[in-house]
Amino acid sequence: MAATESSPLSTHVLNTGDGVPAARMALSLHRLDSNLIWNLLSVGTTDEDGRCPRLISRESFSPGMYKLRFETGSYWESLGQSCFYPYVEVVFTISDQDQKLHLPLLMSRFSYSTYRGS
Repeated sequence: MAATESSPLSTHVLNTGDGVPAARMALSLHRLDSNLIWNLLSVGTTDEDGRCPRLISRESFSPGMYKLRFETGSYWESLGQSCFYPYVEVVFTISDQDQKLHLPLLMSRFSYSTYRGS
C-alpha cells in the first residue's frame, strides 16, 4: 500500500467462527467519483493480527463516498472451507477529512458485521 503510517483509515478483520484474526485476507479501497464510478485507491492484505492499517495517506483522504471490499471467499477457501458471502463491501461516507476512522469486520462463514470505530 502506498499510504503512510499515519493513515486516517484502518481496518481489523476477525474470524469470529474460529475466534482468530483473519490473517492474509485480500482487500481493496475504492472512492466513488462524480460520474458514479468506483476508482481503486489501494489494495492490501491483512497481517497475522488481521489488521491492515495503511489503507490511504492523509493527503489522499478527502470527503466523499468510499468502499472497502474484503475478499472473504478467497480467505475461507484458503482455509479449505466454503462460505455464503464471496466478498463483503462496506460503503461509507467521509465528511471530515481530519477524522481518524477504524472499520472492523467481524465475520464467520455465514454472517458478518461491521461498525465505525475510531
